[in-house]
Amino acid sequence: MRYSSITDRLADLGSEKWALHIRARQMQASGTDVIQLTIGEPDMPADPSLLAEAQRAMNAGRYRYSNGRGEPSVINALTARYAKRRPDVTAENVLCFPGTQTALFAVMLGLVEAGDGVLVGDPLYATYDGVIQSTGAHRVTVPLKPEHGFHMQAADLEKAITPACRVLLLNTPHNPTGAVLTAGEIKAIGDICRKHDLWIVCDEVYEELIFKGPFASPFDDPDLAERTVVVSSISKSHAAPGFRSGWAVGPVEFASRLLPVSETMLFGVQPFIADMTAYALTHDIGTSAAMRTAYKTRADLIVEGLSNVPGIAPLPPEAGMFTLIDVAGTGLTGEAFAWMLLEQEHVAVMPGASFGNEAASFVRVSLTVPDTVIQEACARITKLAIRLLTPKERRA
Repeated sequence: MRYSSITDRLADLGSEKWALHIRARQMQASGTDVIQLTIGEPDMPADPSLLAEAQRAMNAGRYRYSNGRGEPSVINALTARYAKRRPDVTAENVLCFPGTQTALFAVMLGLVEAGDGVLVGDPLYATYDGVIQSTGAHRVTVPLKPEHGFHMQAADLEKAITPACRVLLLNTPHNPTGAVLTAGEIKAIGDICRKHDLWIVCDEVYEELIFKGPFASPFDDPDLAERTVVVSSISKSHAAPGFRSGWAVGPVEFASRLLPVSETMLFGVQPFIADMTAYALTHDIGTSAAMRTAYKTRADLIVEGLSNVPGIAPLPPEAGMFTLIDVAGTGLTGEAFAWMLLEQEHVAVMPGASFGNEAASFVRVSLTVPDTVIQEACARITKLAIRLLTPKERRA
């Protein structure tokens, strides 16, 4: 039987990148004591008030068809949220989707097609290749260098631009590195995008998990308003990934042009989830503040526990729920170190190469487990690192 070309474009972008995570789950299911530090699912429960609001809405009959743009309750909440950042925002700038992933998929469908290039920093979130290649477009890599703290440099961006490029897919705060772009860096990047007439699609899902300093976005710059689209959700900020509630906010013309795409995909989000999302966006619930404190504490524990271990070097994150550890000093790649760590010490971390070439010497560690588990993981990582030293280095 015949298949469309999208199945070929996405054939190598599925579970292969998560092979170690899948293997760790299999070991755990068979009774092995595995410390799981692979995926970024918040360990904190959603606030009971959100569950109560979803239940209230369902009991009130809020489970019927919606409209293509989104329920008024959440559209109004999002309009108020983004109007604080840019006063010209209205309901016509907003589209609702079931999660950031769906929003990003629809946005890419609306902006690029076969032959177009999408600029993305490397390392990058693992699903970005899929949303780009699903359209027929191709990824154009911008290296994010460890010596710059994995912050995108405007000069590196401009150097990477080709005549085919139409979009810069930006991610700040960044997964997997935890890097947070400054306002100055955003301006320099924005100047390059204006010069080359590029769209900026900014994934801001970790906006509320910054450990220190302000959040900066190209969306807030009036000079970039005509070319910037933000995607985000309540998955990380409110520890509610399973509710699948996200959005895209961009120029009015963009939202109008994309609306038929959204309607073709799903024709509306669930009204009871929209009401819960509106409640989350209009109440001071405190989940993100609690997670910020917890994740910062755990990142500090990793830095404290591993900074003096020969052969490895933890990179303190600026935001988010992950930290990177450079294992180049062990003589292994991140891939080899991660598999050895799983098989010998029963600690599951993600190989940096799963997120791009620039992270090949790193492993990514999730911060979504209790402090004591983080400390035990550090002890096991230390054991492996010491075993990997040569006898001469060990004596030293």
